[in-house]
Amino acid sequence: MPRPTHRSQHLLRARLLAAVASILLLTAGCVAMPASERATGPAAAGGFPYLSAISGFPSLAPLMRRVTPAVVNISVDAEVAIEDHPFLRDPVFRRFLERFDLPVPEQGELEQRQSVGSGIIIDAARGYVMTNDHLLKDATEIRVTLKDRRSYRAQRLGADADSDVAILRIPPVDLQPLTLGNSDRLEVGDFVIAIGNPFGLGQTVTSGIVSAVGRSGIAGNRIGELIQTDASINPGNSGGPLINLAGEVVGINTALIGPSGGNVGIGFAVPSNRARAALEKVLRGR
Repeated sequence: MPRPTHRSQHLLRARLLAAVASILLLTAGCVAMPASERATGPAAAGGFPYLSAISGFPSLAPLMRRVTPAVVNISVDAEVAIEDHPFLRDPVFRRFLERFDLPVPEQGELEQRQSVGSGIIIDAARGYVMTNDHLLKDATEIRVTLKDRRSYRAQRLGADADSDVAILRIPPVDLQPLTLGNSDRLEVGDFVIAIGNPFGLGQTVTSGIVSAVGRSGIAGNRIGELIQTDASINPGNSGGPLINLAGEVVGINTALIGPSGGNVGIGFAVPSNRARAALEKVLRGR
């Protein structure tokens, strides 16, 4: 059998690349973007909307450069009552603490806790930030940090517990806010991207697909039907966006199922249409 020439290898590679790009485009749908981010070269024949500026291959990097500045990290200082743990009722355990001169916490005492999460800027001119309501429980101070490391103390404007959505306010910022898409149009198999601050590591991007829509029974069904995705969602992703390949927010990441508190490919997001209704409810109440 004759060995393939350099030219035939190049043509085969270009055709395979175009085929892959065509499949991705059919799944993602048409995407509007600046001309500087449109594909050129072999992948343009397949129509995939994003190319790496360095390699020229299909990449989501141009989309991430556009949307990630409006995704924020949120840190929350809270003052909470110490729970009545069974160990504290055990006299042997209490004597052990006293023997080593360790403080014995009493039920009802207050302690300081810090938690981390994520959020999205939805109105840069007014400084409105959307996040999860559960992240802000018992908060005494809330701090919002942008991708460029600017940090602001935030005010809680209000929340809708039924959708686990809360709205914060920071000073106006000069950047492009994210847009809430139409979550009713989501289908199982649609590509989605989760952005957040898992385990306080800093801004992190993961990708996957919509695994299910209208998923109920999560968190005791307190927050209604959710979007299920296999994009990695971990502690700290709460309040961050689930976006489609058009850069629209289709969900607000809110929960996960994992035996050790980590990701096993089952995460959940509040649909963007419910988040939009929660936003309108909070702003009407002001």
